[in-house]
Amino acid sequence: MTAPALQTARRCPYAPPEEQARIRDTGSGISQVTLPSGQVAWAVGRLEHIRTMLTDPRFSSDRREPNFPRFTRERRYFDLMRRSMIQLDPPEHGPVRKAVVGEFTVRRMEGLRPRVQKIVDDHVDAMLAGPRPVDLVQALSLPVPSLVICEQLGVPYDDHDFFQSRGSTLLSRTLTAAGKQQGVTELRDYLRDLIAKKTAEPTDDLLGRQLAQGNDPEDVLSLAFLLLIAGHETTANMISLGVVTLLERPEDLAALREDPARTLPAIEELLRVYTIAEFANARVAVEDVKIGGVTIRAGDPVLALSNAANHDPAAFDEADEIKLDRGARNHVAFGFGIHQCLCQNLARMELQIVFDTLFRRIPTLRLAVPADRLPYKDDALIYGIHEVPVTWEEHDRVR
Repeated sequence: MTAPALQTARRCPYAPPEEQARIRDTGSGISQVTLPSGQVAWAVGRLEHIRTMLTDPRFSSDRREPNFPRFTRERRYFDLMRRSMIQLDPPEHGPVRKAVVGEFTVRRMEGLRPRVQKIVDDHVDAMLAGPRPVDLVQALSLPVPSLVICEQLGVPYDDHDFFQSRGSTLLSRTLTAAGKQQGVTELRDYLRDLIAKKTAEPTDDLLGRQLAQGNDPEDVLSLAFLLLIAGHETTANMISLGVVTLLERPEDLAALREDPARTLPAIEELLRVYTIAEFANARVAVEDVKIGGVTIRAGDPVLALSNAANHDPAAFDEADEIKLDRGARNHVAFGFGIHQCLCQNLARMELQIVFDTLFRRIPTLRLAVPADRLPYKDDALIYGIHEVPVTWEEHDRVR
């Protein structure tokens, strides 16, 4: 009997597909599904099982493994550069992550706070000075994290249109394999040239410091590729989704304005309910493993249904409800285990500054179109919104 097709269309922007919820809530919470590539994989729906899987060394993160879960039949673009840290298993993974993890500590992020605040303020200034309505995605959601990660890495922000467009091709579910490969090749070549310049003329930025430590330029290239894409696309989408959610929940928004200490717990809840990188936690078994009473054989592909797991009623009370004061951090929106998102401290800080600043400085901000008419990214591997038209009252402009 053929395994049923994996459902990816959400019931609503912050709820997993019904079939994914059914897998989570039935029997072992583990079932086989057919991916869009035609590959049959195990789908793991419960939070406890996913957290177990993500800490078990018998599951590999190496995307070059022949049976690693894939959404398209074509995988050649993974071979266009060296493996990045998200593709490495122990013992290779540890030293590579250790070499860069110090760039993203809470302490270092706090040191960046004034600069991030300035970037956000500048973009809010530009919004207020320009015409209404404005697309929040282009005016704030994309440029803020893009500029922050560019400054961290030492990538010229003038080139942001180039790498954003190439990043979008990589994350598309609908673009052809040839189109993805072209985008990856162009971005790889751009970064390789940039790293060559930094090798010849050292710079005091993340990439420059990695080269100064003696790391191979090709390894630094893989790191740059990973961080440049992950460092802006995910946060940008969370900014847009978070703003829309708060504008649609005026009582919650009023509570956040009154007490900014509520912002960080609210961010955790938004991360949980949206789980925008819902299929990032994929693995392939390298030994036989039993989880939840189900035996997964060596070589079997395994897909964590992270969105379904973050709505697991066994882990979260009223799991399908948005409770911005919940503050639960046991979600897997940033993954779990050794591959937990390297940039999570940066993402939290950016979201906190954006939400606090935007709603304080533009108190009459509102959507310019009904929320149900917004174009959500059902066609992308990172969930979000393509465009968010917003407007405000004239007196906010002159405050």
